[in-house]
Amino acid sequence: MGSWIAIPLPFTPVPVALASMVPSLAGALLGGKYGALSMAVYALLGAAGVPVFHNFTAGPGILAGPTGGYIAGYIASAFLCGLLLEGPFRKKAGSFWVPAISMALGLGACYLLGSLWFMYSTGTGLVPTLVLCVFPFLPGDVLKTAAAVLLFRRLRPVLQKRL
Repeated sequence: MGSWIAIPLPFTPVPVALASMVPSLAGALLGGKYGALSMAVYALLGAAGVPVFHNFTAGPGILAGPTGGYIAGYIASAFLCGLLLEGPFRKKAGSFWVPAISMALGLGACYLLGSLWFMYSTGTGLVPTLVLCVFPFLPGDVLKTAAAVLLFRRLRPVLQKRL
């Protein structure tokens, strides 16, 4: 799903991976309901022991660990992104900026849930959590969001013709 190959960072348990772009793309292409469902299936497969999480890991321990909130955030991200592109942003979904904004908002939901869970599970405060789990990832997430928008704009017309 984009998380299999992950680059660990020495200062945080959150690895660098392509995983953060997949929920936005799923929501944009499948819609809020089915995008969220696809991310829920991903989380359930990992919880059941299928090695779909970062570095081919699996199990409920990953979901309960410090990065588990980000996996839950994937579901929220896909739902919000799809909901926005199906609803208020529908007419301008073919542009670059409208999907980019919806994906950024979805990523924000993922960051929110992930950071809250990280704070809860590790006892870390807000500022250290942002330094460990958000700020280092923003430049890469900007690039991944741009790539997801380009993929969305390319794949959306193909999928619409087939449906």
